[in-house]
Amino acid sequence: MNNAFSMNNITKRYKNFTLDNITLSLPTGCVMGLVGENGAGKTTLLKILYGAIRSEGELSLLGETDVNKIWEVRQKIGIVPDEVNYPLSFKLKEIDGMMNKCFDKWDSNMFFEYADRFEISENTKFKDYSFGMKKKIAISAALSHNADLLILDEATSGLDPVVRDEFAEIIFEFTRDENHSVLFSSHIVTDLEKLCDYIAILHKGRLIMCEEKDVLLDSYRKISCTEEELKIYDRRDILGRRATPYGVQAIVRTDAVKNNHNAEPTTIEDIFVQMIKGEEK
Repeated sequence: MNNAFSMNNITKRYKNFTLDNITLSLPTGCVMGLVGENGAGKTTLLKILYGAIRSEGELSLLGETDVNKIWEVRQKIGIVPDEVNYPLSFKLKEIDGMMNKCFDKWDSNMFFEYADRFEISENTKFKDYSFGMKKKIAISAALSHNADLLILDEATSGLDPVVRDEFAEIIFEFTRDENHSVLFSSHIVTDLEKLCDYIAILHKGRLIMCEEKDVLLDSYRKISCTEEELKIYDRRDILGRRATPYGVQAIVRTDAVKNNHNAEPTTIEDIFVQMIKGEEK
């Protein structure tokens, strides 16, 4: 299977933070969710991929490893940054003209179709759009130049649940083409659970886990029991726990669940939170 991107021992050092020795790859045709607390290094990792910053280590992007040629394949990447910045006085027509000069395969018709789908006014200056509308413009632009890889940094933040659901449909449409891939960073973990094939978790600049979403969800179960009943479990089989008015709720490895305990499915958010708490300890 080919990869949309591969990172091997990628490291980026700042004065007070290091993205440390990241090895990560995304199979072509798949969607990966990137999860991590604020300051974990998600945006730094994305910026390395789309060329905003340089790093140590090896990077393969859409099959290209030559540093000089990687800049060429970035024409095939659609980007939605965390902070969307276009000239403040620009309306959609001016944004369309600017993007047409940036991308060889820019499709104006597609851009305005997405703008219409997102109900973006064509006569409003960029500075007067709401935060959510600015995100919609960036999403429309990212999808309008025949990209093979979408890199989305908090793309759904500021969007209401109805628009987020429509955005999910757009991503499903995009990935119907087996050559299309998506790397999606978000604090809204429920969006990632809905959209993603793989989940990668960053914590303080380190990659602590990358796994297929379904495998990850199958690996853990949520149980409710008493403090005394929880003592029969090996600590290594308990991902995390919290006290409730009725006892204890714990996330445990599926193969370790005792027969007398009712096990319920858990969520990516539950697993993420407990993994981070475990790392902190």
